[in-house]
Amino acid sequence: MRRRSGLAEIHPVLVRKRLDLLLTSGASHAHPTMHWEHLTYLLIIHGRCSQCTVTVRRPSRSRFSWLFSCISRSIFSENMAGKVVVITGGSSGIGEHIAYEYAKRRASLVLVARREAKLQSVAERTRQLGSPDVVIVPADVSMAAECKRFVEEAVNHFGRLDHLVCNAGVVVYCPVEDTTNVEKLRPVMDINFWGPVYATHFALPHLRKSKGRIIVNASMKGWLVSPWSILYGASKAAIVSFCETLRVELAQDVKVTIVAPGFVNSEITQGKHISKEGEVEVDQEMSKVMSGKFPVESTEDCARAIVDGVCRGDRYIIEPSWYRILLQFQFLCPELVEWFARSLYKTKPQDAATKRDAMGLKKY
Repeated sequence: MRRRSGLAEIHPVLVRKRLDLLLTSGASHAHPTMHWEHLTYLLIIHGRCSQCTVTVRRPSRSRFSWLFSCISRSIFSENMAGKVVVITGGSSGIGEHIAYEYAKRRASLVLVARREAKLQSVAERTRQLGSPDVVIVPADVSMAAECKRFVEEAVNHFGRLDHLVCNAGVVVYCPVEDTTNVEKLRPVMDINFWGPVYATHFALPHLRKSKGRIIVNASMKGWLVSPWSILYGASKAAIVSFCETLRVELAQDVKVTIVAPGFVNSEITQGKHISKEGEVEVDQEMSKVMSGKFPVESTEDCARAIVDGVCRGDRYIIEPSWYRILLQFQFLCPELVEWFARSLYKTKPQDAATKRDAMGLKKY
């Protein structure tokens, strides 16, 4: 039988493997790309591939236990009153508003960032919102000794640790080939990957005692193709893999939540970056290139959704929620996502020199 053109030209064996993997995963709700309600696209392709037959086996877990789990997570939320939360990158953006949401739940906070003056301002606001005790610790998460210090200060002050929120991050929005010394780009991995790894390592003994939770703010770019921010995406993909494996190693002793924001109205999407001198620099052209083609969610809404999801016990939190659609395509038909990315980013960002200056890459 002659197959139709277009999507039907996708090899049926490849479709079968992907569909088998999706349908026999055993816990479809556990991963953002594995949801029963998002099978439509692959099933359409499957129907067009005459050679492809798949035996659908429902997960072994009872549908009633799965339904009860969903309902219970929606109704019951962790009571954060009196619990201790450490937040890195808490001086601005998503981290700042995550602190405000925890403060509304009367959690005690330890705010970590490099800008002490900004931390003081955020701490004052969290006290007004209901946090009974707030400690600020100026620190650089890219240094293991600094991570050890702020974890120890948190435990010494409060005597416990319940949630570790690894939010600090930095973006390099510059083509790799435009940087003459790629070794100078190591801070991206040091902050985005090693920062959460260091903090997790030193916090784990205390989180085991409290049966606590690790929350890592990754990015949709850790899963999706995003030209011109390749190093940022690679660092986020690395931390996602770290967290997913860590979740298995820790079993039920410590929970792990992976947060994957899309375009959110934070300092990064506004084209702001911290220079080596600690000052915030702005490149409006970078802001247009980064998020001008997509709807942007407010930082407040994103932080509220994150803390709500964390307290429900969600394993993955994706904001804005419509990004889940892109994840389905990435899993089911990555060729289509690559074509979409190439269409959006046909040429390199203009004025690359300005962007390198804003990123602290002027001399690299």
